[in-house]
Amino acid sequence: MAKDRSQRDEYTTPLRRLLLGIVVLCLLAIFLVWRIDSPRVERFRAQVVDKVVPSMEWAMVPVTALINLTRDFQSYQRLSEQNQELRSELRLMRAWKEAALQLEQENARLLDLNNVRLDPRLTYVTGVVMADSGSPFRQSVLLNVGERDGIMDGWATMDGIGVVGRISGVGPDTARVILMTDASSAIPATIQPSGQTALIAGDNSSAPSVEFLENRELVRPGDRVITSGDGGVFPGGLLIGQITVDPGGRLRVRLSADFERLEFLRVLRYQSAPPITESGDIVGPRRPEASLTPQEANDG
Repeated sequence: MAKDRSQRDEYTTPLRRLLLGIVVLCLLAIFLVWRIDSPRVERFRAQVVDKVVPSMEWAMVPVTALINLTRDFQSYQRLSEQNQELRSELRLMRAWKEAALQLEQENARLLDLNNVRLDPRLTYVTGVVMADSGSPFRQSVLLNVGERDGIMDGWATMDGIGVVGRISGVGPDTARVILMTDASSAIPATIQPSGQTALIAGDNSSAPSVEFLENRELVRPGDRVITSGDGGVFPGGLLIGQITVDPGGRLRVRLSADFERLEFLRVLRYQSAPPITESGDIVGPRRPEASLTPQEANDG
């Protein structure tokens, strides 16, 4: 086994040396040909390049593909970064759009408040709904106006269209509004065009019921319901809603105010007529009081 290996080495070693010498000579010849500055040698070099370079294009295909792949990857990275920037800008623009829509809605509600036609003798204070302080058994909201704004218990509140409720509880800087849908709410009303009077009573539903109606036959669904002003609870002529009938045949009121979007409320300053404590001269002149004799006084 060792003998065979030594025999192979005897043949391969001179062959390797010969090939190495040939390679060195070829490289030296190429170097000399490439360095000689002669027109004839220059033409020879040009012919060699023309013959060799076109046939080497196949060797450049992987290199060219790798370069193109690198460029595509860099382009993809730039596109990904631009896509992330555009997504961030899109989210920011959506937030701006949402803020603009909210401002537009608030502006529309404020314009609605300004467009409500009220008795010129009535003045008002506009407040912002701070929170819903209600519960399943008590429906109310809080306003950011209170005693410092001159708010008093019992005053009516409206949104841009109709009556919302009345003030019930006033603090220095806040006031609580009992909504018309609350079970403790009862408002005297007039139904148009029949002129029937009734009491609009809340029952914690979205449509208060119509109570104590004089003649139901004169009332139709769609009739307009306004405050009557009876009892000095609310000023007269304020829009409440329209008559509707529930599946049980009971008359109810579809409220005109949008109770789902209560953001601004108008508190109406309304002072009801003071009660009469002295007859004065309404009936006639006051009669003089009769004096009693001592005997009548003792008998009494």
